[in-house]
Amino acid sequence: MHLLDRRSGMDGEIAVYERTELYGEMGKYRCLQFADGALQGAIDLRDPSRVVLAYQRALIHLMSYNEPAFERAFVIGHGAGTIASRFADRQFKVAEIDEAIVSLSRQYFGYWLDNVTVGDGRRVLEAEAPGAYDYILVDAFTAKGTPRHLASLPFFRMTAEKLGPRGILFLNLIGRARGDKRIASVYTTLREAFPHVRAFYLGGRDDPSDGNFILAGAKREIGWQEAQMAGFAETEPEQGYVVGD
Repeated sequence: MHLLDRRSGMDGEIAVYERTELYGEMGKYRCLQFADGALQGAIDLRDPSRVVLAYQRALIHLMSYNEPAFERAFVIGHGAGTIASRFADRQFKVAEIDEAIVSLSRQYFGYWLDNVTVGDGRRVLEAEAPGAYDYILVDAFTAKGTPRHLASLPFFRMTAEKLGPRGILFLNLIGRARGDKRIASVYTTLREAFPHVRAFYLGGRDDPSDGNFILAGAKREIGWQEAQMAGFAETEPEQGYVVGD
């Protein structure tokens, strides 16, 4: 592993490094990582157009499949800017609370779009017009996981107001396949705000019981093609408590 940069961010250190192996695949990868080891973004330097992370490939499929001609999306949590870059011809607004992450994405990952607002994603979204977005994506993490104020019932109800009638809210979460009270509570809370909710899970390579969730909430049915979900499979989290502010 070759370290390129290390900076102090709002929630600890942020590092950019290069490595020759990622998730069992040999190659040349550049990665953005937090101090706790959480990978926030990655590119394949030999094929920069390839989307490396499975959850991003699954989200890109869900967005393209459910509303192929979507026009506007709001993203909370910038990382390396992979999804916004993929849809560079659409109108994306990105909120990122840590200016260091924005700077690193431009310097090391080639992010060139002028659509990032530095600030708390919930406050930035609150200022947007009702029904303004086709998609809202929450991909924000701290050392303790997804911030509570981005997974509460008031927040989910606000996102429902900001989405159009066919809009969908997506959340990227990390947790255990079963017995995860945090995942159960976010899922239960999402069902209080949206009539249609789906959950997808991809187990980790080293520990299949601890992996990646994508939750989706909408005012209409949510579709997908299993073969295009990058290994994610539909799941039904357990019931939990409703998360408040």
